[in-house]
Amino acid sequence: MSIDEAIATLEAAGANLRFRRLLQLCAQFFSEPRIRGSHHIFTMPWAGDPRINLQEDGNQAKPYQVRQVLRALRKLKEQRP
Repeated sequence: MSIDEAIATLEAAGANLRFRRLLQLCAQFFSEPRIRGSHHIFTMPWAGDPRINLQEDGNQAKPYQVRQVLRALRKLKEQRP
């Protein structure tokens, strides 16, 4: 899946996205997370924000988490030629 496809998927899903699917997308673009308790922390290829720190709470991803990943994917897209 390309960055554009991932962004389109997240925009279409909005608040109706499974947490596991969001984790899969993040792992594809930002490598595997380190896990501390229920937090899944992804290493970004840049310093500072946006950072991705997802916390599992049921099956659905929280809307703010989807927005957080969207911001990071857009920044990643800007940095790639």
